[in-house]
Amino acid sequence: MTGRGILFILCLLSVVLTATTSLGVTELVLDGNTITDANGRRITVTKPFERIISLYGAHTENLFELGAGDQVVGVPRHADWPAAARSRPIHSYHDDVERFLAARPDLVLIRPMIDRGYARLVGRLEANGIVVLSLQPSSIEQMFVYWRIMGLLVGRKPAAEEMVTRFEKTVRRIRMQTDRIPNKKRVYFEAIHDRMRTFSPSAMPIFVLETAGGINVAGDAAPRRGTNIADYGKERILSRGREIDVYMAQFGPMNRPNVASIKAEPGYDTIRAVQRNSIFVIDEKLVSRPTMRLLAGICRIGKLLYPDFFMEGELAAACLPPPDGRVGNSLQKEERP
Repeated sequence: MTGRGILFILCLLSVVLTATTSLGVTELVLDGNTITDANGRRITVTKPFERIISLYGAHTENLFELGAGDQVVGVPRHADWPAAARSRPIHSYHDDVERFLAARPDLVLIRPMIDRGYARLVGRLEANGIVVLSLQPSSIEQMFVYWRIMGLLVGRKPAAEEMVTRFEKTVRRIRMQTDRIPNKKRVYFEAIHDRMRTFSPSAMPIFVLETAGGINVAGDAAPRRGTNIADYGKERILSRGREIDVYMAQFGPMNRPNVASIKAEPGYDTIRAVQRNSIFVIDEKLVSRPTMRLLAGICRIGKLLYPDFFMEGELAAACLPPPDGRVGNSLQKEERP
């Protein structure tokens, strides 16, 4: 092979590796006290971090859930959960590095989109001796790794294990009940309306939907460029129109649909869910963020799909009927053709 050919291959490999890193597709790894983040950084934690700035709402929620609220010295804009987070100073990746330095953090928690879009800020933080970690799990299994990483970072490993155990136990309890639901509803779960995108089958919103007893119509969706979002397209959606009992969409900064806009989409009048007005919009914070509030999302979706089976309430411990079969039997009688 010529020198020019070798140079071409090396350049191609460089592009591929750079793309992989920039897309943030590296899985989170916890090996003892050593963490590999979503951008491939590796750090070994020798002691808990004491002054943490969080630039992602899920990080903030989980830090407080772990009981490490006192170690949080900065939160992102629109930090509204838990209520105690509202009292912390606001920080943004749009801020100058001096504002961060004035807060004297020893750790700044970000996510891959910040690594990709604000590399200069990240580089200046690291140049000033501040540890930066990019964390955003891509699945439920990765979420457990993420929680354990967070527990290690703040010196609360037992609390992280308790979170994992509580989540798994609650999900098992819910599934024991929802497995009994007859005639389960088939759902198309929209991620981004104007681009006709849904979620990949392993994405957290699909986990939430299926745990609540729904069937994902777009189970054949392929992840888009290493993300949990999947291109689906109007043609495929309409081809499944007669199968879609419920049309569901998440609402957030990247997707701002409402029932009226979904109903007004050309061609959507052929979808069964649209014809029956079975269209629901749900806050992405309850289905897409790797926090304990996914349990509330399960309850919310369950109540929308099966109002006679799920009781009112946001807490998974309270939203299911007693496991004596009374409500389930009633539902079976009502839904049986």
